[in-house]
Amino acid sequence: MADKIKLDIISDVVCPWCAIGYKRLEQAISELGLQDRVDIEWQPFQLNPHMPKEGQNVQEHITEKYGSSLEQQQLSQERMADFGAELGFKFDYFDEMKMVNTKDAHILLDYAKEYGKQTELNMRLMTAFFGERKDVSDRSILIEELKAVGLNVDEAMARLDSDDVRYQVQAKEKYWQSLGVSSVPTVVFNNKSALTGAQPVEVFKEVLTELLEK
Repeated sequence: MADKIKLDIISDVVCPWCAIGYKRLEQAISELGLQDRVDIEWQPFQLNPHMPKEGQNVQEHITEKYGSSLEQQQLSQERMADFGAELGFKFDYFDEMKMVNTKDAHILLDYAKEYGKQTELNMRLMTAFFGERKDVSDRSILIEELKAVGLNVDEAMARLDSDDVRYQVQAKEKYWQSLGVSSVPTVVFNNKSALTGAQPVEVFKEVLTELLEK
């Protein structure tokens, strides 16, 4: 039997395409029966590393960053909701929704990896942000989600106040950017090849099948 396939998923918890991309990848893995043959590690990427603590209204943010009109945004959000519904993931966009800073979320995801709960926490944070109208930069919300996946809250939250840990997570983000990762999601297979964007299920299945045959 071949070794496990290593999947590095470079992603942000406030990236809608990252949620869709992962759910499609998850479906591909499930349809191929590879749940025990893949090793997933989430890697940090901040869409908005300089986002202030108070966040920014999503509509204002998208207009400012991408130049999209409100009509274009509404169509995009409806499309996201449709894609999500097909995959069992809820997008609940609302007028007061804010884009937030995700630095703390990435530090906690790095912590969760040590206990084999990284994917579980990542999906909790994505679900909280997109489907439950929660601010995932708010430490009280982060505590709720840590509890939801059974992680030690005191130990995890202490990481947020460690300069060393913050530096290490920032260094990981810079490492992937130095390899050319400039948009998310990006899935890296066995440190050799990569796919960018929320690829269709069939594309993920093709790549995984090829890797197994090697």
